[in-house]
Amino acid sequence: MALAGCTIGNSPSNDIRTSPLQLQTEVELEPAKPVDVERIAADPRDIPAPISRTTPTTVEVELETLELVAEVESGVTFTYMTFNGQVPGPFIRTRVGDTVDLTIRNHENNSMVHNVDFHACRGPGGGAEATTVAPGEEKRLRFKVTYPGAFIYHCAVANVDYHISAGMFGIILVEPEEGLPPVDHEFYLGQHELYTNGKTGQKGHHEFDFVRMAMEDPTYVLMNGEKYAITPNKYAEMNVKTGETVRIFYGVGGPNLFSSFHPIGSVWDEVWEQGALASEPMRYVQTTPVLPGSSCVATMSFPVPGDFKLVDHALSRVARKGALAIVTAEGPANADIFEPIE
Repeated sequence: MALAGCTIGNSPSNDIRTSPLQLQTEVELEPAKPVDVERIAADPRDIPAPISRTTPTTVEVELETLELVAEVESGVTFTYMTFNGQVPGPFIRTRVGDTVDLTIRNHENNSMVHNVDFHACRGPGGGAEATTVAPGEEKRLRFKVTYPGAFIYHCAVANVDYHISAGMFGIILVEPEEGLPPVDHEFYLGQHELYTNGKTGQKGHHEFDFVRMAMEDPTYVLMNGEKYAITPNKYAEMNVKTGETVRIFYGVGGPNLFSSFHPIGSVWDEVWEQGALASEPMRYVQTTPVLPGSSCVATMSFPVPGDFKLVDHALSRVARKGALAIVTAEGPANADIFEPIE
């Protein structure tokens, strides 16, 4: 894959050293571990259908915390922490006035305590204290969602930055009472950073590195938990036809870096910054900032065919560290809009 003449995912990313930590002697890693799951990346299409009902209800949600070894890229393993075995965690869809009936379980094979903080929840810690579970434990929480928007949820134990970095974040959508405008497709993506004792692309098992996290110097910046996960070269799952419309729900777990979210080859037709669905959207936005612990809801359209790259426009994160997803549009050419001339 190429980005403005820059090779993505090949050897140059391993040769360029941009931080004091990367200038240190390469650490010898343990061999890559056998994986617990073949895929850690959430399917961007795995979103509950838009809500058509006009009255509130109770939405049952089950979250299981799982600590799993998976590949960041080929030959590179890491022990992720997840909700329901995926990064980001499952997309939760509600409507203003609904009651969320949450059951959270900490798998007995886990080694750490976990919980969940919902930014859509009015209550101490967003529910974190009430949902703290040790391995083998289960707890239940009910809360009412009273304001619309796309909100982050995440683990919020003492080492909150570590748990989020390792994959414990997701989006809970609270639709306004009137619902959302219709689109042809909805996709769900989440960005986060991994801080490890290895270098980007170094084969072996990467352990978490608290020093690098404190310096905010990530080894990887990822969309959906794996390097270049949602692309034609890996999981080619964001496929549309020309003339169709797409709504992207984009959450940034962080824990530290904000994203300059940009569609290469297009603009965002509409953006609800910070997922603030009660506000009027911005129109024809080239790049929108998404803060750590926040989200955006954005729409785009496809008058011509091709691969449309969704990136963090801090572009070294794309070329070197993995922050790339691709929407592929198929259909007839439209010379009135775009016509390469030989």
